[in-house]
Amino acid sequence: MRRYKITFAYDGTKFAGFQKQPKQRTVEGVLTKLVNRMAKNPTQEIGVYGSGRTDAGVHALAQVAHFDFPFDIPAENMLKGLNSMCPLDIEILKVKIAEPNFHARYDVTGKKYLYKISLGQFTDPFKRFYTAHWRFPMDFEKTEIAIQDFVGKHDFSSFVASGAKPGSRVRTVFSVKAINDQANHEIHFEFYGDGFMYNQIRIMTAVLVEIGMGKRPIHDIQRLLKVKDRQEARLTMPAEGLYLKQVYYPGDDPEHSEKKHHD
Repeated sequence: MRRYKITFAYDGTKFAGFQKQPKQRTVEGVLTKLVNRMAKNPTQEIGVYGSGRTDAGVHALAQVAHFDFPFDIPAENMLKGLNSMCPLDIEILKVKIAEPNFHARYDVTGKKYLYKISLGQFTDPFKRFYTAHWRFPMDFEKTEIAIQDFVGKHDFSSFVASGAKPGSRVRTVFSVKAINDQANHEIHFEFYGDGFMYNQIRIMTAVLVEIGMGKRPIHDIQRLLKVKDRQEARLTMPAEGLYLKQVYYPGDDPEHSEKKHHD
């Protein structure tokens, strides 16, 4: 068996999330069918293992997965073969023959997410599946200051939805960025950390939006981290504005590669 590491992008609009679900179209489900078709429908199904889950409507610019294939096919041929069968909302960006012990999920050292917000007065029909829409005025400079309060190792209990898996709520955020895309009348928030929990990015972004609107003090994030109470940060931003931007593995980022996190 040969282990392959694939990096791929997808438009999450018509997927019920990444993880396989009965009678639902999912990214994992589609990829599993493609890989097994590539192997000419083997007697035992080949499993595809992603770096983590994304919810319905969430997009990925560079998601990662691995699978064990029964034939030795050059990486370039695997890339061409899978893309020839991919639906239009998935593209395989890279294929690499990985070490036998490589694991797309358990070897992750960090993930970077991007959240996009359109600030037009009305919903742009060409952005409605790819940005959140927020028509109320926001002070970008306030959000630019506030977002830095997420950096560091914290208990993020105030920023996790009730459907999250049991366990520690402590995560480390390595860096953050607020981007004012004036040309497109958008605000973008970027979060890079060792791992993020269910709806965490969307809740963190919602708090930033409320700070930008003046509904919260600029440094209210510091208070929320201390109180560890989800009821204090109840708003969750829509899924369509969220993108998994990059997944990091040992050697990808020397500064943080030693901070391994199994999410």
